[in-house]
Amino acid sequence: MELTRHARNMLEERGIPEEWLWRALENPDGRESGEDGNIHYTKAIHERAGRVLRVVNADMEPNRIVTVFFDRRLRKRS
Repeated sequence: MELTRHARNMLEERGIPEEWLWRALENPDGRESGEDGNIHYTKAIHERAGRVLRVVNADMEPNRIVTVFFDRRLRKRS
């Protein structure tokens, strides 16, 4: 998978280590297809008090990570 420039910028601006992105992709807590055809991966990040990281993957050749952010709408499940 390849990260877009936007995704790399978001990691830097939001202080998200790239390792957390790969953790979300390799072992997600959730995975769903968006209305736009992109695949959304979610993962609670314990180092951030269980906040949920959302990684958006454009399902094309090659697969590209479009963006990454902490989703305020989602909370860690007990």
